[in-house]
Amino acid sequence: MLIMNVLKPVLELLGSLGFLLYGMKLMSDGVQKSAGEKLQRALSVITGNRFVALLTGMVVTMIIQSSGASTVMVVTFVNSGLMTLPQSVGVIFGANIGTTITAWIVSIFGFNFKISAFAIPVFGFGYFLTILIKKSSYKNLGEAIMGFGMLFLGLSGLSDVFTPEQLGWLFNIHGTGVLSILIGFVVGIFITALLHSSSAFSAIVITMAYNGLISWELAAAMTLGSNIGSTIDAVLAAIGTSADAKRSALIHVMFNVFGTILALIFFKPFLSLVMFLTPGGANSNIAIRISMLHTVFKTLSTVVLLPMQTIIVKLSQLIIKDDKEADAKVYRLDFTAGPKENATTHIIQVEKAIADMTDVVTDMFDKIQIGVTKRNGEFIDKYKQEMVDAEDYVDQMHEQITHYLVKSQTLQVTEKQLAHITNMIQIVDELENMSDNCYSTIMLVIKSIERDMEFQTEDMERLLPYIELVRQFLQFIQRNINTQLSEEKLELAAELENGIDAFRKDLKKVARKRLECGANVKAELLYIDVVRRIENIGDNCFSISESLRNG
Repeated sequence: MLIMNVLKPVLELLGSLGFLLYGMKLMSDGVQKSAGEKLQRALSVITGNRFVALLTGMVVTMIIQSSGASTVMVVTFVNSGLMTLPQSVGVIFGANIGTTITAWIVSIFGFNFKISAFAIPVFGFGYFLTILIKKSSYKNLGEAIMGFGMLFLGLSGLSDVFTPEQLGWLFNIHGTGVLSILIGFVVGIFITALLHSSSAFSAIVITMAYNGLISWELAAAMTLGSNIGSTIDAVLAAIGTSADAKRSALIHVMFNVFGTILALIFFKPFLSLVMFLTPGGANSNIAIRISMLHTVFKTLSTVVLLPMQTIIVKLSQLIIKDDKEADAKVYRLDFTAGPKENATTHIIQVEKAIADMTDVVTDMFDKIQIGVTKRNGEFIDKYKQEMVDAEDYVDQMHEQITHYLVKSQTLQVTEKQLAHITNMIQIVDELENMSDNCYSTIMLVIKSIERDMEFQTEDMERLLPYIELVRQFLQFIQRNINTQLSEEKLELAAELENGIDAFRKDLKKVARKRLECGANVKAELLYIDVVRRIENIGDNCFSISESLRNG
């Protein structure tokens, strides 16, 4: 009987904690899948203005309910070059403020209502929303609502089990001494790191304090400790990344550690400030007081540290040295999926890689016009080996990006994301084919130079506007490589394709006439081959535009 009295509340605690954690995950995942893509794209194009970055990080985190997810995105974007290290600082600070919203939701709704009375109907509404409405956006919203219901079911269970009668023998800590505060602080670090969620741990602390199992001082210490434990996700995401990505994770750690140490040094005055700011003061609801502590701590830390952004960046650069000089001829795009990473983050990262691949291919194409214009030994000396290296580099990009996209398909992706990934695989294939055509064309030009082939002056003059037309198409693709093309832009793509085809027919027709009149056969056939391969590049551009139409 004694064993059952001990075992029953422990099992109820684990079950309630499971509901709470899974509810938070389901809610965060649902929000990220329904609205998170736009939010994450907002993060990826953040400006250098520190206040805009701060506000963006705060709003994104408040919506997706996870500072861990936000900071992992930041580390990923810095690693891929979508965000600079200085830009990441404001976002990280904003994410830390945004994460306090969960504590306010728990403290306001969790203890002022009979939450179990509406948690089950909310869960049921979300469930039927996911199965009755097939549209993916509603399904994702339904999952978020289900998570919201599960969160409060878990919170209700914790509230029932965290009582002196149930778990008073295990948690009934009211120490206010230095040792008790330090123990609570360390517990906050390790439990939060274990749960991978400062929001979940805040809910636990609020529940325990509300039910009288821990004192106000101990709850404050545990809350402060959770801020350090919450950095675990950013640290894990930074493993194996670039120096700047590691620095962004380090800045996240420094922000939380600095603020926490400062709060511990001035512990009593800090708690007095929190009570002063909380309506009701010492007689206020302790759940509201803990939420206020969380917000005041994050806000004060940001106010102190944000003006020191430049100093913090330089400090992180002193601690973490620059990467060793990478081999410019080797391309790598490593796929890692941590606990807080999602498909959208990976998609944004691979879009950047595809844009880089497009730039390399465009640069290869530019060498065609140089070769056609100069046609001398200087061109061979300067560009032949460079083109060999560029072709090999694009082949590596093709392999690495395709592998990354295939891995991304194994994540939890929506139908729209899966279609987008499929289109990106096709685009990468076309870019690789385009690089092959660019390389082959340049090698033909080099061959004509090495064999001292003579071409009519007017032939080369006709070729230049043809190349320019294809260049316009390639630049059109370069500008729109990661956007869904409108009907107007698709019409422009079709016009460019038709113009290239018409130009190619005229050039080949003239070349054949000269063949019939006894012109140099080898020179004319090579000329026709150059014309055909340049047209193939236009075909590659049109195929990419077709893929971009599908988004």
